[in-house]
Amino acid sequence: MFQRNLRSQVMAALADTPVVLVNGVRQAGKSTLVQALAEREYPARYVTFDDATVLSAARQDPAGFIGGLSGPAIIDEVQLAPEVFAAIKLSVDRDRRPGRFLLTGSANILLLPRLSESLAGRMEMLTLWPMSQGEIEGVEETFIDRLFATDFSLSAVRGAARHSGTRAELASRLVRGGYPEALGRDTEDRRRSWFGSYITTILQRDVRDMANIEGLTDLPRLLKLLASRTASLHNLADISRGMDMPQTTLRRYMTLLEAAFLLAPLPAWSANLGKRLVKAPKLAFSDTGLLAYLLGANEERIAADASLIGHILENFVGMELRKHASWSRTKPQLFHFRTQAGQEVDVVLEDAAGHLAGVEVKAGASVSGSDFKGLRALREITGDRFRRGVILYAGAEAVAFGKDLFALPIAHLWQSRNAFSVRPRTTH
Repeated sequence: MFQRNLRSQVMAALADTPVVLVNGVRQAGKSTLVQALAEREYPARYVTFDDATVLSAARQDPAGFIGGLSGPAIIDEVQLAPEVFAAIKLSVDRDRRPGRFLLTGSANILLLPRLSESLAGRMEMLTLWPMSQGEIEGVEETFIDRLFATDFSLSAVRGAARHSGTRAELASRLVRGGYPEALGRDTEDRRRSWFGSYITTILQRDVRDMANIEGLTDLPRLLKLLASRTASLHNLADISRGMDMPQTTLRRYMTLLEAAFLLAPLPAWSANLGKRLVKAPKLAFSDTGLLAYLLGANEERIAADASLIGHILENFVGMELRKHASWSRTKPQLFHFRTQAGQEVDVVLEDAAGHLAGVEVKAGASVSGSDFKGLRALREITGDRFRRGVILYAGAEAVAFGKDLFALPIAHLWQSRNAFSVRPRTTH
């Protein structure tokens, strides 16, 4: 199951696009993916800029280096030699055949202007995040497509709803995260040791490679501060005061952390498209295992602290939905929703036709009608565009709370399509 979804997307892109870039956080499995493709579906020469000799040759003579790659080529960690992007552009302009270059990178080039302009219109970009729960469990995830289905409430499959597990089991899932290397560690202490080394490496290598940063020692402190504010609104002035750092410097640091895929902010949704650009995004980390490490919180502490598990769980669900969106048929955009009166929805999904679905996250084992006030506000504002609203919670039952409003166990995120059932509720 690992990488199967992205694997098919990569092959589809290579069939009609000259350059395909698979980017994402380091250690998510990009190299494993492209090497597997090279062995079977996409026979190509593989080179990596992690090799110092190869990197030196590419930097010294990028045009000559690219010209020497006959046939399809895979270039791993391409962001380490940004000089080759112009050379790839020239090569592709001479020969626009699809599937010529498959690139991987640990930096989001859309946030790095000198790179993003080079291959506009010539390259398709796909993102590989740490593993989803379905990939870990070996289950095909179809939650988003079911969420937008017109017959959602009528197509319930008979059978018992799947329990999300105890709070301790849920905390264990949050702490382990989705990095393949971390998942391979057999104890929590070994995983924490891996996360510590990982943070040091990514800050001193990837971030330093993207920009010449003075005062690099501020970045670990900034990450810890941001971790303490996960799932909250991104208030730049407040963070600047907390760090005693100029906002101009803070903006630069935040952009670099996002470019390294450590942060994955969730923008605000508004019925007015223009307002989406001015409302504050929500802070989110790309992996909850990494987030728990930065918070210094183990499974026991997370399970015992209702406020802590609530914030981490919201981050967890948001990232799971972000992963699902990339391979779903619906392919929605993700936002958060908040009114001036304080009514909010943790995640709003909007498809290309403008249809909406809302997802609220609750760490408790029970749900009441009052928990749906944010989803009801979203439904009132959006009218016929609203498909349905769901509260994902740590309980056992799938329950309907009126028209197009449901409470579902969190495990429905990674549950197979054949085990989805909803029981109607008669009182509200």
